[in-house]
Amino acid sequence: MHESSKFCQACGARITPTVREEFSVSAEDLIKKVKELINEGNIRRIVVKNEKGQTLLEIPATIGVVGAIIVPYLAALGVAAALATNCTIVVERKER
Repeated sequence: MHESSKFCQACGARITPTVREEFSVSAEDLIKKVKELINEGNIRRIVVKNEKGQTLLEIPATIGVVGAIIVPYLAALGVAAALATNCTIVVERKER
């Protein structure tokens, strides 16, 4: 598949380009920042990594993931925050 492709060559589905952003946050601010990102609404996926770059948690933040569905992820974020002092949040957004 070419970088500039707009459709999947295997199935023909439309490919929406994504933009990656990274945020460094303290463990205390982790849950607050993730909630802010989810409320923005154009997030595809959120990955939380520790200081060593190891993935602690991946959250699929598609349009349908709201309310009670996100609660278990927020609980897991609390555990992740307890394991690290600083975290990196990698966000994949839909390109506008």
